[in-house]
Amino acid sequence: MPLINMPGFAADILAEFADRGTARVDTPVIQPAEPFLDMAGEDLRRRIFLTENERGDSLCLRPEFTIPVCLRHIETATGTPKRYAYLGEVFRQRREGGSEFYQAGIEDLGDTATARADARAIGDAWGVLARLLPQRHLSVVLGDQAVFEAVVEALGLPAGWQKRLIHAFGNSEQIEQLLRKLASPNHVQGLDPVVANLLAAGDEAALIAHIDATMQATGYSTNASRSPVEIAARLKEKLALAETRLDGAALLLLREFLSLELPLSEASGALAGFADAAGLSLGPALSRFDERVASLAEAGLDLTKITYRAAFGRPLDYYTGLVFEISAEGSPAVLAGGGRFDRLLTLLGAKEPIPAVGFSLWLDRIEAARASQ
Repeated sequence: MPLINMPGFAADILAEFADRGTARVDTPVIQPAEPFLDMAGEDLRRRIFLTENERGDSLCLRPEFTIPVCLRHIETATGTPKRYAYLGEVFRQRREGGSEFYQAGIEDLGDTATARADARAIGDAWGVLARLLPQRHLSVVLGDQAVFEAVVEALGLPAGWQKRLIHAFGNSEQIEQLLRKLASPNHVQGLDPVVANLLAAGDEAALIAHIDATMQATGYSTNASRSPVEIAARLKEKLALAETRLDGAALLLLREFLSLELPLSEASGALAGFADAAGLSLGPALSRFDERVASLAEAGLDLTKITYRAAFGRPLDYYTGLVFEISAEGSPAVLAGGGRFDRLLTLLGAKEPIPAVGFSLWLDRIEAARASQ
């Protein structure tokens, strides 16, 4: 039995979902923990309630619905495109509010017209909230991880630095720390002098041989989780990351991009202007961004009421493109949030790539907003 009462407006949400051509699904409250620990991101990982079964398998209380719905889709071998809706309890530690609360949402799987699907996700979330909060003005903030990744790649940073920056997308404090490191690189401290010399000389074969001999001599090789080749590659990457310095002009460009914040109606022109002035090719990422803006306009959404923020991301590692949140003006509480997660189903075991986008609604926050109308 649920420990908290389902909000009275839940029936309205389900009616909206049905009108939008979705199939309602449910998933078990007890979930395998591994997919969340591997793919959900650090912010969610530290909030999960973990347990074990009698075999020692790591389990958790369902902290969100996206991963369970995707796993269910894969297990049932259901074809796409498919639109799933859900409404149920999730369990996670929160800075504000209870640890058990209701979420509802839609996961849109397999629509290859990604710009249209993105626009539909934002439009559906907006439409449901507009029905539940008819007297409140809603505001949307939108970001795009793919555009950020294109900017980072175009700056020519080593792959390791690109990975670090992309992983930190949406976390302004982490991004700022990384930018400071890029401005003032530090040498790796504490390296064995022989290893340091071999790295400096670029003699990979000799480095691997030295690591192998050291592991054999110390007996470490019998318990090592990494081979000498893997350790050598990690040392090379660590050295490259530590010694990489982004020149002042490139740092200014990256900071300029991250400072962009303007109505979505002006965003395509601003991004094109930035790319041209910086001499950067943002390629397909910018084209997909423009297609999404056009689809949102065609869907009847007011682009002047949607804010594009270049530095905006959401604290889940599986997002790949669009990210967005909706709130009621005058309140910082996020009422709906979502985005695109095209790689997630493949990582969870799907045999072929499946494009995917979706959103969640926080019912306790919506309830509080309704009470303050």
